[in-house]
Amino acid sequence: MNTSEVAKLLGVSASTIQRWVKQLELPMERNERGHYHFNNEDIDLLKNIQLQIQTGTLLQEITPVHEKKPRKGIVKAPENNAELERLYTIVSELEAKVNSKADSVASYQLLQHRREIEDLHGQIKELTNHIDSLQSQLFEVKNTFLPDKLHVLDEGKVFRKKKNIVSSLFGFLG
Repeated sequence: MNTSEVAKLLGVSASTIQRWVKQLELPMERNERGHYHFNNEDIDLLKNIQLQIQTGTLLQEITPVHEKKPRKGIVKAPENNAELERLYTIVSELEAKVNSKADSVASYQLLQHRREIEDLHGQIKELTNHIDSLQSQLFEVKNTFLPDKLHVLDEGKVFRKKKNIVSSLFGFLG
C-alpha cells in the first residue's frame, strides 16, 4: 500500500503517516520514485503507534524501531548494449585523440625550446668573440700610450717657483 491508502485505513492524514515514519525513524521501504511502500507488518506497526498515541503516549516517548529491513532496489539493465558500446567507442577515440594532441603539443614545445637554446648559445658565442676583440684592442691602446720608460726629472725632485709672502697673503685678489 502507499501512504495515502494507509492513511485512509488508519483514519489519519498522509502527512501524519510521513511524520511518524520520519520522527520514529521507521525502516520503511520506498519505491523507485522515493514514495513509501507499506506491507502488512508495517501497517500493524503503524496501528500500534496510533493506539499508543490514542492512549496518551506522546510521539517522542514512543520507542522507535531500530531494526532496519534490508532495502530492496531495482537495478535497471542497460536498455541497449549496442548504444552503450557505441558510446564506449566514441569515448575511447576521444581519449586517443586527446593523447595524440598532448604528445604533439609537447613535441612542439620541446622543439621550440631547443631552438631558443640554440639561439641563446649563438648569442653567447658572439658576445664572447666581441669581448675578446675588445680586450685585444684595450691591450693595444695601453701599449701605444704608455712608454717603456718613464721620464724622471732630477731624480724625482720637482722644482716649484716660490711665492713671496705678500703674494700669498693677497693671492685671492688676483
